[in-house]
Amino acid sequence: MKYLTTDLEEIPWVRHGFFTRVGGVSSGLYSSLNCGLKTADGQTNVRENRALAAQRMELPPEKLLIAKQVHGIKVVTVTKPWAFGDSPEGDAMVTAERGIGLGILTADCAPVLFAAKKDKIIGACHAGWKGAVGGILEATVEAMKKLGAKPENIEAALGPCIGPNSYEVKDDFTAPFLAQDKTNAKFFKPSLKPGHQIFDLPGYVTHRLHLQGVKTVHDTRQDTLTNESAFFSNRRAFLRSEKGFGLQISIIGMR
Repeated sequence: MKYLTTDLEEIPWVRHGFFTRVGGVSSGLYSSLNCGLKTADGQTNVRENRALAAQRMELPPEKLLIAKQVHGIKVVTVTKPWAFGDSPEGDAMVTAERGIGLGILTADCAPVLFAAKKDKIIGACHAGWKGAVGGILEATVEAMKKLGAKPENIEAALGPCIGPNSYEVKDDFTAPFLAQDKTNAKFFKPSLKPGHQIFDLPGYVTHRLHLQGVKTVHDTRQDTLTNESAFFSNRRAFLRSEKGFGLQISIIGMR
């Protein structure tokens, strides 16, 4: 089992990991650490994979919490664990409680983990393009502030996602970004395919975090589309007309 860390780990009370697809029990298109229930992979496999990831983060499986992600902007403030199957809807979670792991599932979208180093508050966010332009990053920072975090104390870690040279989109995809701020044009560049452009998702996510006062963003700089041996990718599966794809997990907790 392999996972990536960042300098966020230098905060003594933080434990975090961006897990790869390696080291689980699933097979085929879901080989092997698939942590997504909304797949054709068996629930038994997924629950075992999640338990393996929790164990590596020194958490009991029931303390690893994963919300129902819908590409929205709702943030769940966690005060206690919920039972398996009772996950609330949300694309981000924040907590000030020790012993709880916040888990985010992705397969090209950006997983973002947060820690307010002087305030002992953590967060985790699922930032696909829709959530990112819709305000999920801002909503996560705001929820951390409501728990007592100061923006200048918050550091973020940006996990593996579709890379700045891999995300080909149609020209009209730019509309909500340019409506938000015309300077967002800098996150797009022409594609070799007519009528298309390349979108820099990690660059845009980092920019939005900086606007919220999060000065330090640790970037793993891993492209899920091009690194097939390490990561699942929604876009890669689509390009190959595959019938499914797995989801990798990213976790943050307080020691």
